[in-house]
Amino acid sequence: MMIGGVVDDEGTAVPVPDQVRRIVSLVPSLTEAVGVTDRTRLVGITDWCTHPADLDVPRLRGTKNPDVDAIVALAPDFVLANQEENKPEHLAALREAGVAVYVTDVRTVDGGLDSLGRMLSACGLGEPAWLGEARRLWAALPEPAERRRAAVPIWRRPWMACGADTFTGAVLARLGIDNVLAGSPERYPRFTPGELPAHDLVVLPDEPYRFTADDGPESFTAPSVLVSGRLLTWYGPSLVEAARTLPRVLGLPAAHR
Repeated sequence: MMIGGVVDDEGTAVPVPDQVRRIVSLVPSLTEAVGVTDRTRLVGITDWCTHPADLDVPRLRGTKNPDVDAIVALAPDFVLANQEENKPEHLAALREAGVAVYVTDVRTVDGGLDSLGRMLSACGLGEPAWLGEARRLWAALPEPAERRRAAVPIWRRPWMACGADTFTGAVLARLGIDNVLAGSPERYPRFTPGELPAHDLVVLPDEPYRFTADDGPESFTAPSVLVSGRLLTWYGPSLVEAARTLPRVLGLPAAHR
């Protein structure tokens, strides 16, 4: 029974049943957000959804190639998606099949926290304790005394990096580290290590490409640091760990307790 609707981050009206009991998540971050809050509602996730680690629900292929027919067959009350991670044609196919699709659009830390709050509210889950803690920790981070400039590779062969308007860049900027490729016209531009703009740090995440300690000194003259990709790119409960861990890993002041 539909009793009303909500508006997602893209401004699309989404019908809401009186109780949201069956959720399919097509985004690892959103899977973790729902799974930590109330895992009983998840009935389908992607192959890339690794948190919570012990979820035992059907896998529906990847974020870019979900099994639309299998999703429809699960009769979900809600499908959770993301503007960057999922393709419009798949979401359109789900809507045409009568499935309610809620799309998030996350580009900044505060924007991500607010987006998560709206999404969880639309699912009838309210604001869980982990989201309040994430808000508190990020608000408590001290203003950096000086800013640094970093390159943030995400792939090699070919080399690719975070460019304009990425959540990763926003997380680092909040910590006082500016992305030297933030002015690129592309979100994930190709680059040549020796031709990067001036920088004093290279941040190497372990996803989507699993960088190792050999990838920094081998390819860059600036100091490099290995960082959990989940803490840089995910925007669910991992934001709590990110606020506590990233400052230490990157040699920055920690959040006030």
